[in-house]
Amino acid sequence: MNFQQLRIVRETIRRQFNLTEVSSALFTSQSGVSKHIKDLEDELGLTLFTRKGKRLLGLTEPGKEVARYAERILQEAENLQAVALSFSKQDEGRLVLATTHTQARYSLPEIVRRFREDFPKVQLVMHQATPSEIATLMESDEADIGIATESLRNNQNFLTFPFYRWYHGVIVPKGHPLTRVKQLTLQAIAKYPIVTYHEGFTGRSMIDETFAKAGLKPEIAMAALDADVIKAYVALGMGVGIIASMAFDEDQDQHLRLLDGSELFKENTTVIALRKGRFLRGFVKRFVTLCVRNLSEKDLQKALAKAE
Repeated sequence: MNFQQLRIVRETIRRQFNLTEVSSALFTSQSGVSKHIKDLEDELGLTLFTRKGKRLLGLTEPGKEVARYAERILQEAENLQAVALSFSKQDEGRLVLATTHTQARYSLPEIVRRFREDFPKVQLVMHQATPSEIATLMESDEADIGIATESLRNNQNFLTFPFYRWYHGVIVPKGHPLTRVKQLTLQAIAKYPIVTYHEGFTGRSMIDETFAKAGLKPEIAMAALDADVIKAYVALGMGVGIIASMAFDEDQDQHLRLLDGSELFKENTTVIALRKGRFLRGFVKRFVTLCVRNLSEKDLQKALAKAE
């Protein structure tokens, strides 16, 4: 038994049992992948995968147990490497952050600036992705930290902390009839076409749920991935926008008005997620404590130890 065999088992699961993709990801041949799997099965005396001809379809029951331990062994091996780097190059390395456009554009700039002041030699890589893609990047250890409103909190493989809480706001062009109503209501908003986030982004499910509970089904004229696009099309008169309120900039968005939606829409919580069981280098911990108010590095370490 060797690490390469365990890596192949893990990658086979991650690649949905597609051995062509596994061989490409591990820079080896497909025949080599198949041989490693067969050798491991022979050594253990177990059939790890269900098959149809030469195709792998899934894991057997013994395969599920072996995969669980293989993941643990590989994670601990990677942790050993991280420990060595943490002591030999404390202030150097690479931090990979997976987040959405909204967080990258509006919530993180000041935190990134402060982090760069503390760790100028650390390369910060920011992947802007959908919430589901962020979860996948975290699951596959391609990202050290994930930040999103959806998809992370209920994943048992992640340890999460509240990053910040926010509400949706309503944006309209200056002079729009909604700017003159005494009290903004869902019924008043639903009279107009809506421009808002794509499904699965920045609390869109909560927006839909709020209207549905009020017995309303507004016309979604356009759905976009980020607030900048939404604001651009609201300015063109396509409809009323619903965005994360922190995405409104009074200086840059002078042609628009932001109407308070805190009484209409529920509070959202964006979370920062870490992979359980993974050793965190000092600069990763520092980034987390910059994001989470009143969380000390000591408290973070306790939470990590408890989650193992």
